[in-house]
Amino acid sequence: MLEHHVAIDTGEGQMSTFVVHPEISERRPGPFPAVLFLMDAPGKREELHDMARRIATVGYYVVLPNLYYRDVPGFIVQRDDPASKQFMFELMTHLSNAMVSRDAAALLGHAAADPAADIQRVGTVGYCMTGPMAIWLAADYPDSITAAASIHGVRLAVDAHDSPHLRAPDIRGEVLVMSAEHDDYVDRAHYDRLCKAFADAGTDAQTYWMDGTHHGFVFPQRPVYDQPAAERHWELLLDMFARRLH
Repeated sequence: MLEHHVAIDTGEGQMSTFVVHPEISERRPGPFPAVLFLMDAPGKREELHDMARRIATVGYYVVLPNLYYRDVPGFIVQRDDPASKQFMFELMTHLSNAMVSRDAAALLGHAAADPAADIQRVGTVGYCMTGPMAIWLAADYPDSITAAASIHGVRLAVDAHDSPHLRAPDIRGEVLVMSAEHDDYVDRAHYDRLCKAFADAGTDAQTYWMDGTHHGFVFPQRPVYDQPAAERHWELLLDMFARRLH
């Protein structure tokens, strides 16, 4: 695997980004379909780098940006520090779906200039804070993003002009949604509202209500980590990518 830490100029700042993909060889000639990996609120960190590597090992060009770059060059929350957690929540409020959509254009532009990347079919995955953003990107880039996943995403179907469920008719690719049963941000009514929006729009959506799990269940370094559910997430995510990105 080849890894790079790059700074991508978005026109709004320098976005530090982790890029990982297989090495081009006779057996793996490339180019590799691009995947936009959107960080969760605690920040771009080694735990997420490892997850990006797992996606890349099966044949993808994965880009993982620091979405907080407009405010800070880098951030990793210190969970036992109340001030650090408060700062994380402040950073979260500074992001919008539209801002991340502009960032996606810069990420795809960077990938397009790399012979190792193929941006004809693109996947995206978001966790927690960025789950709704992954769905939003699928609506904003319907010709290129053919697979989008929201894993214990928040604000998926809310009373706001930029709620992702309102964009369901604009999505032409496949969507995967996995929601935790125990989640302070998404209850069953919230989840059902999203599912109805997909059904009404005819969106190709896989939706899973994960009984017994808690918000953040995919992350190995969290107390709520649920290995069977996390592995199910990997199975469904990589299966969708295999169907839609090749």
